Amino acid sequence: MGDNGAGKSTLIKILSGVYQPTEGDYLFEGKKVLLNSPREALAMGIATVYQDLSLIPLMSVWRNFFLGAEPEKRFGPIKGYDIGFAKRTVREVLAQMGILIRDPDQPVGTMSGGERQSIAISRAIYFGAKVLILDEPTAALGVKQAGMVLHHIVRAKQRGLAVIFITHNPNHAWPVGDHFIILRRGRVLGDYRRDELTQADLMNLMAGGEDLIKLQQELEALLKQPQEAVGETAHVQEAVGAS
Repeated sequence: MGDNGAGKSTLIKILSGVYQPTEGDYLFEGKKVLLNSPREALAMGIATVYQDLSLIPLMSVWRNFFLGAEPEKRFGPIKGYDIGFAKRTVREVLAQMGILIRDPDQPVGTMSGGERQSIAISRAIYFGAKVLILDEPTAALGVKQAGMVLHHIVRAKQRGLAVIFITHNPNHAWPVGDHFIILRRGRVLGDYRRDELTQADLMNLMAGGEDLIKLQQELEALLKQPQEAVGETAHVQEAVGAS
């Protein structure tokens, strides 16, 4: 967790193999690893669902689901796309995640943000993810759609996946989180298990804690100033700007 500029995106890129860490060790399943590319991370079972989802809006659900890993069937020496298998599998996999799609031929671009997130998460799980990294999956969603994504995070945990949920919203992190790490300007501000803090503590850490208290004190002092003094300050600022 962290606000803008906290280092969340850089952390994701390190975990997914885009960048290599400059210090410290990266342990996966108890072993030190050095990832040279996202392909290596994916082969190990580390899947990342980015904010743009890597889905093509004009393509159907089933085509997006198997994009880059198309199932094949043979007609003698000729290989072809096994469309029937793809459509059946998409229905079954999404149903297991609690998503009932109307038509697997439906273009992804016509679906809600929550549904598109669900497809991306389901796809990662289907192709063998052991660790699921979610980059701000609820950032641009309404309450209902965000709730849909949080349900899928819980289902993924129940299936034995480790889920790294990147967010700046403590109200979304608290219901599904077991372990909370708060980043600030590239450093760890707090590292807590769920039983070591309350939701109020988490919100205070995300809000800036001491910085927020300082801001409140400054605003209270400003409000206590006489109106004339405030007006004089504004006139001085305008004069400086004019000069």
